Amino acid sequence: MEKLKFILFSIITLSLLGLIGYWSIVTLQSGTEYKTTQKISQLQKDNEDLKAQVKKLADEVGTLQSKAEEPAPVPAKELEGIVAYEYQNLINEIQKLINSKVFLKLKSSGSSVGTVQRFLNIYNNTSNKVDNDYGASTKTAVSAFQKAQGLTADGEAGPGTFGKMIDWLKKQG
Repeated sequence: MEKLKFILFSIITLSLLGLIGYWSIVTLQSGTEYKTTQKISQLQKDNEDLKAQVKKLADEVGTLQSKAEEPAPVPAKELEGIVAYEYQNLINEIQKLINSKVFLKLKSSGSSVGTVQRFLNIYNNTSNKVDNDYGASTKTAVSAFQKAQGLTADGEAGPGTFGKMIDWLKKQG
């Protein structure tokens, strides 16, 4: 009986040692595999950190944009006797064109043309590209505006056309 117990104990012990040996061989990693696994883990952690930073920065940008879009408060004293229109900035830019005696025609370019193109986008309720280049499409749009306002529809913009643009913008509110 003692021999039987010894044989059974030996078989169980050898089986356990065999299983442990099998497990160690199956789960054994080479040095490169281990380093690669560690590197992947580190990169995943870095990626999560960067995602958190991107989210934080996106929130900050959103906050800054909303603050930038809010009009600056104007003291009550400055508001007395002053009429502010919805397109006041554009009206001011067009008034500068009148004051500077700017005259625009086909092949003109620059920020003055961009001002006229922004006006035309508002007037025509479009979102055409403002490229600061007085091309054929800008000339056509200016001609249509001039015709609608009872001006000579030559497609060239000068003080008379600019004045009508300001009048139209003021009527919009």
